[in-house]
Order: sequence, then C-alpha cells, then structure tokens
Amino acid sequence: MDTLPKISIITAVFNSEKFIESTLKSILAQSYSNWELILVDDCSSDNSLKVIQPYLEKHKNFNLIKLNSNKGAAIARNEGTKIANGDFIAFLDSDDLWKPNKLSTQIKLMLNNNVDVCFSSYDLIDEQGNYLNKKVQAIPKLSYNKLLRSNYVGNLTGIYNAKKLGKIYTKNLRKRQDWLLWLEAIKRSSKDAVGLKDSLAMYRVRKNSMSSNKLNLVKHNFNVYKKGLDFSFLKSMYYLSIFLIEHIFVKSKQIIPSPKN
Repeated sequence: MDTLPKISIITAVFNSEKFIESTLKSILAQSYSNWELILVDDCSSDNSLKVIQPYLEKHKNFNLIKLNSNKGAAIARNEGTKIANGDFIAFLDSDDLWKPNKLSTQIKLMLNNNVDVCFSSYDLIDEQGNYLNKKVQAIPKLSYNKLLRSNYVGNLTGIYNAKKLGKIYTKNLRKRQDWLLWLEAIKRSSKDAVGLKDSLAMYRVRKNSMSSNKLNLVKHNFNVYKKGLDFSFLKSMYYLSIFLIEHIFVKSKQIIPSPKN
C-alpha cells in the first residue's frame, strides 16, 4: 500500500471535544491507508486536546500543531499545509465525518483520469450525528468562472494534487477562506475540477454555523471578492449580485432529499 500516493489530511481544531473523536474514527476507518493526519489546535479552551492525546500516542501518522492564540481556520490550515508532505492534500474539519471509501474513491478517479482537483457530494447531519435526509449534490464539472459565482466545493470533500499544483495557502479571512483555496487550485490546474455524484462525507449542521445566518453569509462572501481576490468595490458588488442570483436559483437546488445510506 505504500506505493500509493500519500495524502495529507489537515484538520483545524477549535473547541470540538464533543465531535473530534468521531471525526478521528472516520479517518481511521478509511479503506485507503497511505495518509498522514495533521491536527492544528487553534488554542482550544475545552478538552479537545485531551480527547486527541491518546490517538497521538497510538498512531504514528497523527501529528499535532498547537497555536499559541486563536487565529482562525485560515491560519490553522495554512500551518498544517506548511508541514504536509503528502502528494495530495485534503481537509476535514473537527466536527465533520468521512465515509470509509472517501479517499480511495477520489484518489482512484484522480489518478485514472489525470484530475488535479476533486470533490464530492455530502450528506447533512445534525449536532447529534443524525441524518437530516438531505444531500448537497456535487456538480460534475467545475470551472474557475463557475466557482467564482458561488462556492460549489464542500471543503470536507475537496482534494487537490499538491505534487502538481504546489501547496496552496489562503489569505487570512475568518470565514470562506476555503472558497479562496479551491479557486486558486482550479486556477493553477487550468482544468475543471471533477465532482462526484456519490456522497462521501457528512457535514454537521451547527446552530451557530455561518450558513444559518444569511446576513453574515452575504458579508463574508463580499469579503472573498474584496479582500480575498482584491477586486474593487464595484467589481465585488457586481460579483456579489451574481452570487445571490446563483445561490438562490441554482446552488439552492443542489440540496436534495437523501435517505440514510
């Protein structure tokens, strides 16, 4: 199995003591074995590190970085990327889950089809891990221009070929920095990203999540254009209007009924 490409999994951790063990178990359950996990603790004030410690002692491919102050997901993921030595880089937040065939399915597709960026559909679960019977359906092909209109990549499902594209770092935005990362990945690739119809992950819908606050969603999306991509104010407003249209009339239709599988 060591002849297979190595995957670096980066997990930003912040006050996730209730969920992190389930996340770690979903990584350990992967049918694909050649991976390393880089946990970046963003100065958690709960017992997240106590939950993680036994796994660090037991598994040699687990690594931990401790930040000395809370710096946000962008910095945490960037720090993890710095020490990653995998051929491919993937992300999984500390409250989300992967299905056992997640890595093997995507890597097989990427290797067989010369794909640089890949993502998949994913299910929605509640804070207790119960299925909400909803799935976010990935679109089959994703260009840079299409992604610029709205974020179509669930970060918990994305993988990029770091050996070909190089390591990708994002600007220090508190929210939506993952959108910038996938924009840069597709831009470097000059090829469309490939989305898999199969649901390979589970996204935990939290009560305080940004997606539950529509006003904050608009504000942070504007910052992607203005601060992240350095667009002018007018150009940022133009793309924000496109985003709103895309989000309402196109992206919202990606959420479809899905029984537990």
